[in-house]
Amino acid sequence: MKLSQIRQDRVTRQWVIYAPTRSKRPRPSQGPTTNKIQQPAWDKNCPFCPGNEHLIPSIIGEKKKGSTSWQVRVVPNKFPIVTPAGKQEKCERGVYCVTQGYGYHEVIIETPIHNRHPGLMSSKEVGPIIDTYHDRYVKLMKEDEIKTVFVFRNHGLQAGTSLIHPHSQVIAMGMIPDRVLMREQHLRQYYYETGRCGYCEMLESELRNKRRLVGENQSHVAWVPFAAEAECEIWVMPKKHQADFANISNQEKKHLASLLHDILVKFVRKLRDPDYNYVINSCAKHKSEEPYLHWYLRIKPQLTKPAGFEIGSGISVNPSFPEKDAKLLRKD
Repeated sequence: MKLSQIRQDRVTRQWVIYAPTRSKRPRPSQGPTTNKIQQPAWDKNCPFCPGNEHLIPSIIGEKKKGSTSWQVRVVPNKFPIVTPAGKQEKCERGVYCVTQGYGYHEVIIETPIHNRHPGLMSSKEVGPIIDTYHDRYVKLMKEDEIKTVFVFRNHGLQAGTSLIHPHSQVIAMGMIPDRVLMREQHLRQYYYETGRCGYCEMLESELRNKRRLVGENQSHVAWVPFAAEAECEIWVMPKKHQADFANISNQEKKHLASLLHDILVKFVRKLRDPDYNYVINSCAKHKSEEPYLHWYLRIKPQLTKPAGFEIGSGISVNPSFPEKDAKLLRKD
C-alpha cells in the first residue's frame, strides 16, 4: 500500500492530504450508490452486508444484538486517507513542508440491513451507533501520537459517499488541522475578552429566543445557527459546558441519539431525504478541561452547491434564512 502524504501550502499554511489508495474506491459509474435509488435489504456485492466478510480487511469490533448477530460493526477503511504505518515527522523539501499521512481510518457499519439508514431507523437503533462513536473516539484519542479524532457521516452521492450501505467513519490524525486551531483560537480570544464560553452564550440565547430552535431534550439542544452556512444546517450541542466528546455520559449518549434521530427523520419527511454530511467537532488532545471549548455535532445538508463566488471569496451564500428553516423543521 502506497502511504499517503500531507503537504503544506507555503503561503496559506493550509495542509492537503494526498491519498493514492482513495482513487481505487467504488465510483458512481460502477453501480447505484445514492440513497435515492430503491435498494434491497441485502446486496451480494456489498462488503458491509452480513456474509460478505471476505470483502473487508478485518473486523475491529462489534456491538452484538443477542448472542450471535451483530448490530454495529467497526472495520478498517479499505481505502484509508491516513494509516498507522506512516510517520509523523515533518521534513523540508526546498521551500515546502511535508509529512507522511499518519493516523487511523475506520468505518462504522451502522446496521446489517443494507437499505436502512438512521433516518429510517428507530431511536433505539441509533443508540448503539452513538455508543460506537464514543468508544472509537476514546480509544483512538488514547494513542500516543494522535492529536485529533473526527467522527463523521456522509449520506448520499453529493455528500461524498461511495457505498450505499449505512455507515459512518472515524479518522484519527497526528496533527491538528488549521480549521480546528482557528476555531479554538477564536473561542479562546472570546473567553479572554468576556470571561464566558461563546457557545454557552449562544445556547442560552437560542433557548430564550426559540426562533431557530429545532428540538431539545434533557441534555442536548438542536438549532439552526444564526449564521448558518447552508440551508437547513443544524447544530446539536450539549446543554452543559463540555469541551470533549469523550466526557459524555451514558445517559447523555441516549439523549444525543434520540435528538439526532428526530432530526434525521425530519430530513426524510420534510426535505425528501437530502444528501448531507455531519461531523462531531470536539477539542484537540489535552484540551478537555478548557473553559472556552464546547463540542457539538454539525449537520450540513447538501441542498445547494458552491459556485465561483463562494470558492473565490470563501463566503457562503445561503438561499434561505435560518428562522424560516427552523420553522419548517419544527412542524409536525
